[in-house]
Amino acid sequence: MENVNLTGQFLVAMPAMTDPYFTKSVTFICEHNADGAMGIVINRPIDMKLDALFKQVDLQLNGNPIATEPVYFGGPVQIDRGFVLHQPEGDWNSTISINGHTALTTSKDILEAIANGNGPSKVLITLGYAGWSAGQLEEEIAQNVWLTIEADVAARDHLIFDLPHTDKIQGAMSLLGLDFARFAEEAGHA
Repeated sequence: MENVNLTGQFLVAMPAMTDPYFTKSVTFICEHNADGAMGIVINRPIDMKLDALFKQVDLQLNGNPIATEPVYFGGPVQIDRGFVLHQPEGDWNSTISINGHTALTTSKDILEAIANGNGPSKVLITLGYAGWSAGQLEEEIAQNVWLTIEADVAARDHLIFDLPHTDKIQGAMSLLGLDFARFAEEAGHA
């Protein structure tokens, strides 16, 4: 798996995944290079709504429709820090562009813009991220821990921003023409 770049792709945890952070997870890879990989788990809401998160950083959502949306568990690294997966990219203080379409921002200016109604049109906000050291993700893929899924822009956007969290794993699998429930059963009986 030398020279592979999974930036902008999804990882679906295989049925044999035993790490409780990633069991039945869908992770969007934001950056992958020779130094390692970084992604955001997109289907694990936590018991916190966005209005509560914004209050913690002294911002108010005041009637913004996203106020009741959940905050997500983005991964086990830096779980005390917020990460905003969004579109369009915009011009924020600390942003990683993902294939020129979607972006990941960690600076407070994006939260201020969201609170003021001037933020990106699509957002998924997490605490924490998933990270892999150099070669670690490639090794896990070789061990069949992850299934990698590439998607066109429209399918990727739909999966990240539009599907309910309960449908994201099946939504990712359907991009390959697979049913996750049947896949899990068959994988467990190999």
